[in-house]
Amino acid sequence: MKAVKVVSIVLALFFGGLLLAGCSLYSGYNRAVRMDEEVKSSWAQVENQLQRRFELIPNLVETVKGITRQEESIFLGIAEARTKYFKAATIPDKVEAAGQVQSALARLLVMQETYPDLKSNQSFLKLQDTLEGTENRLAVERMRYNDAVKTLNTFRRSLLGGVYAGMAGVGEAKYFEVEEAAKTAPKVDFSKQP
Repeated sequence: MKAVKVVSIVLALFFGGLLLAGCSLYSGYNRAVRMDEEVKSSWAQVENQLQRRFELIPNLVETVKGITRQEESIFLGIAEARTKYFKAATIPDKVEAAGQVQSALARLLVMQETYPDLKSNQSFLKLQDTLEGTENRLAVERMRYNDAVKTLNTFRRSLLGGVYAGMAGVGEAKYFEVEEAAKTAPKVDFSKQP
């Protein structure tokens, strides 16, 4: 009877140990998979923000250029017509120049009535805010990605984490590092008119 009790205890300990080891493997494997998916998800968000940047910024720059050209053409038209008026030697030339001033002023009034808040400086401020917001979003997503990489890589280097990660086929993740060329702030140049 005593031998049966000892064998029962040994078997219970053996199967209990197997169950504990199985649960540990299951848990560790799943943890490695979750961390790997978190890294992939975080990187997808970085790419999402990069895509937003690549689509948004050129469109904003072109919009601001268009607004600037529209306002510039009106103000240049007024200035040119005014100059023609004062340079005009004959009455018909002055009448023509005055008509050009009137036409340019009418265009300015129509633009202001249609777009009362349409001013280049506001467009530039909006562009600046949008650029800043886009870069901030991207910085947050890069930080989240690097945090996920740190968590995964730390787990992989732990005592049993490397075993679990190896079983799950999860390799070391790479940190997002800034290239040397990217350390220079991009320039937005409105001086080149097409």
